[in-house]
Amino acid sequence: MSGMKNSPFGKRLRASQQENDEDTPRKKGPKINPIFGVSPALSSTPSLDSRPTTSSDSSGGPDSPVDLPRVARDYGDRFVPLRDAGDMRTSYHLMEQEPTTPSKKNRIIPSESDALKEQANALFSAILHTEVTPPSPHRPSSPTRQPVASTSAVPPSTPTRRRLFAYSSPSHSNPSTPSRRLDTPTDEAYSMSPVRAQSRQLLESPRRQLRSVCKTPYRVLDAPELAEDFYLNLVDWSSTNVLGVGLGSCVYLWTAHNAAVSKLCDLGESQDTISSVSWVQKGSTLAVGTLSGTLHVYDASTLQLQRTYPQAHSQRIGAIAWNSHILSSGSRDRMVHHRDVRDHDTRPFKRCQGHKQEVCGLKWSGDGGASSANLASGGNDNKVCIWDLRGSKRAAAGLPNAGRPVQGVSNIDETGPGDIPLWKFHEHTAAVKALAWDPHVTGVLATGGGTQDKHIRFWNTSTGTMLNELDTGSQVCNLIWSLTSHELVSTHGFSSTTAQNQICIWKYPALNMVASLTGHTNRVLYLAMSPDGETIVTGAGDETLRFWNAFPKKESSERERDSQLDYGKLIR
Repeated sequence: MSGMKNSPFGKRLRASQQENDEDTPRKKGPKINPIFGVSPALSSTPSLDSRPTTSSDSSGGPDSPVDLPRVARDYGDRFVPLRDAGDMRTSYHLMEQEPTTPSKKNRIIPSESDALKEQANALFSAILHTEVTPPSPHRPSSPTRQPVASTSAVPPSTPTRRRLFAYSSPSHSNPSTPSRRLDTPTDEAYSMSPVRAQSRQLLESPRRQLRSVCKTPYRVLDAPELAEDFYLNLVDWSSTNVLGVGLGSCVYLWTAHNAAVSKLCDLGESQDTISSVSWVQKGSTLAVGTLSGTLHVYDASTLQLQRTYPQAHSQRIGAIAWNSHILSSGSRDRMVHHRDVRDHDTRPFKRCQGHKQEVCGLKWSGDGGASSANLASGGNDNKVCIWDLRGSKRAAAGLPNAGRPVQGVSNIDETGPGDIPLWKFHEHTAAVKALAWDPHVTGVLATGGGTQDKHIRFWNTSTGTMLNELDTGSQVCNLIWSLTSHELVSTHGFSSTTAQNQICIWKYPALNMVASLTGHTNRVLYLAMSPDGETIVTGAGDETLRFWNAFPKKESSERERDSQLDYGKLIR
């Protein structure tokens, strides 16, 4: 068949058919291919020219080519990254596990493993950069251009005859001569390590050891009738190593060195309930506040009542703080009263009002010495007030709240020193009960907000500025600073995340979580620390007290251990 098609007879037959086609009128319908059933226009190969073609006949000629979507090609495992791309994480598909800009719904809450992850990621990034990036060659410095002297000063001279080639042994002083690298026994060519020397040095370098904290309490005590009330303060630890706990209408004392329990008082006869307890900084004096607004002062060593302040407040006393012989109390009546326990008069020598709702937190700065000048108060109105009973003024004038009187101040006498808060902070969005002064840095205060806030904020009370803030993701119930290390303990309640009722230890000022302790089944509403600073005790609505070894022992210097003034060594 193919032979007949290419024969002279076949050529003449095709020529006659073309002449007949030119004589007959052309049909408007598309020409059908008898084999594939499609028109030649549609079956023809599209042109490589991307410009559209114009034609008066709609059926004549092919349409302009259409841009088809590109198909991603799979190169398998033959992907070779470009080292000059710059972003090695993108080149090697090392995407971050967490979004860089988290939304409010997906907040990044610090966890205990963050410090370990950061240390491991930093080491991995450094080694990856060392291994992937080739070492930069030591390029010779560009030659400096000599100053061109004027032609008028130097006359032209005939060039001297010099040798074009010089033959000499290589010298070490010539930087252009390559050194004999393989003569060094520590060269990378003789190394058996799979990584470079620089990476090996990073792996072998000593790293900061993270402190390990025991995750289980070493002692658990039953505390029946321990109230689950966020606004109460029912647990405190004295400087004489005695724990005071308010349970219902009674106050119990637990001695740490022998685990002896004794009942200090029972207010059942007066139909009253304990709402707050607080030890003096140094000594065995314990102050007890009640729901009826009565204030009692006891001597724990003799279990005797020293004095009573009837109707110290018109409503319950939720917070008590000592400053040597000054006893300060905060109540639901929005007042803060200051009394001198040495004075026979039961009336307070100063009354201050800076909150519009219940005062649920009180803390004096320092340990009761001469430096304990400032009092911090937190209220259910989401405010934090800083008071100075000495009447100190702010260092800078024109600052917010500078010299502005507080509405509703009620005092026995006229408005005097300390009636106006030194500072008033408005940044919290929930009740502020957790207050803690930094024992290592003067004038630094840590405050914690309730369920709607979930933040720990740090303040400089000298300048009235916020230093930092931390979103904990849960209700902050208590705060206390470590005495042996610059760390902060926080206890939590209601949470927006999976972790609830936990005790967290934070490293300051990095604010990295050192440890997270769990065990309570209810909100951890009470927190106290032992006098040596090693143990903390937590109380919750599950009616248990748990003791944790949270901090290491305080390291004493060599001079303190070998002091010549230690007369105990002279006793034979």
